[in-house]
Amino acid sequence: MTVQPVPEGYPRVTPYLCVDGASAAIDFYVSVLGARERMRMAAPDGRIGHAELELGKSVIMLADEFPDIGFRSPKAVGGTPITLHVYVEDVDAVFAEAIARGATEVSPVKDEFYGDRTGQFEDPFGHRWNVATHIEDVPPDEMAKRSEEAMRSMDSAPDGG
Repeated sequence: MTVQPVPEGYPRVTPYLCVDGASAAIDFYVSVLGARERMRMAAPDGRIGHAELELGKSVIMLADEFPDIGFRSPKAVGGTPITLHVYVEDVDAVFAEAIARGATEVSPVKDEFYGDRTGQFEDPFGHRWNVATHIEDVPPDEMAKRSEEAMRSMDSAPDGG
C-alpha cells in the first residue's frame, strides 16, 4: 500500500485559521458561507485543537488560539494581511448575512471591471473575506482595456487609490 504525499480529499493549499472562538467561527462559516463541518477535535481544556470545514471543493482548517506555542489570532496581533477569496452563488445575500451576523464591511458589494460582483468583510474573529459572484466573462482584449482604465482612475483618485 502506497501512502499518498497529498492525502485524498485535501487540496495542495489549505488555509489554516487561528480563531479566538473557533466554535463560534465554525457556526459563522457554516451559516454565512455554506461551509460543512468535516471534523472537530477538542483539546483537553475544551478549546478546539483542530477542525476542518469543506467549502465547495476547498478545505479550511482552524483551531482556537494557543498563544503558548505562538498560534495567535488576527485580533491578538493587530489584524491580518491575508484576505480569503470565496466565490459564492449570490454575493449580495452572503454579504448581507455576514453583516447581519456581526461582520464589518470593508468594501461594499459592487460590479468590478474583471467580471465579478464582489465585496469584502471582516468576520467577527478578525479574518477578511472577499466574496464574489462571477457575472461576466471578459475577453482578454476587453480586460486589458478595462484594467488600464481602472488603473488610470485609481491614479487620479484624490487619496491616490
